[in-house]
Amino acid sequence: MVDTFYAIGLVMRVCQSISLLELLHICVGIEPNHLLPRFLQLTERIIILFVVITSQEEVQEKYVVCVLFIFWNLLDMVRYTYSMLSVIGISYAVLTWLSQTLWMPIYPLCVLAEAFAIYQSLPYFESSGTYSTELPFDLAIYFPYVLKMYLMMLFIGGAVFTLGKEMVSTTPSFLEESPRGHYPSGHGPALRGVLNKFFK
Repeated sequence: MVDTFYAIGLVMRVCQSISLLELLHICVGIEPNHLLPRFLQLTERIIILFVVITSQEEVQEKYVVCVLFIFWNLLDMVRYTYSMLSVIGISYAVLTWLSQTLWMPIYPLCVLAEAFAIYQSLPYFESSGTYSTELPFDLAIYFPYVLKMYLMMLFIGGAVFTLGKEMVSTTPSFLEESPRGHYPSGHGPALRGVLNKFFK
């Protein structure tokens, strides 16, 4: 587990770089996913992999790197297999179920693992000064502070994404109709549409 990055680090960097093409696929309509959530997820991985892990050799030896790679590959294996088969019109009930539910336990664990990787990297960024720089007029960018702010954003973004996806997948009925048979002023379908737009 300690030498995970040395064994497959290059492959992971290549695969994650290629995954950026998914944003192009969404823009041209090849994939039906929404751009913003996928952009944020890919950006999150690129920052963790290239900025936090690759730049600090000490972090590459941590067990959390192996855990992160397992979670990322598990999610991608199910999601890309499901998407590929959907494009050619093939559907399997088990794979569909995994695609719709596997993220519920795995994605929060991914966020926790990414946060732990950042936490473990902070002492090394502080001692090495990597990415920290001085600016004119007695200003400076102290990168550990940037990582701490990103850490807070990671938790907030992860919570919003998880709750949004959970609302979309588990609460369609009360958004569509009220006990009287309709939602007042049509807000239910409208709210449902907003949730679908950003989280489905």
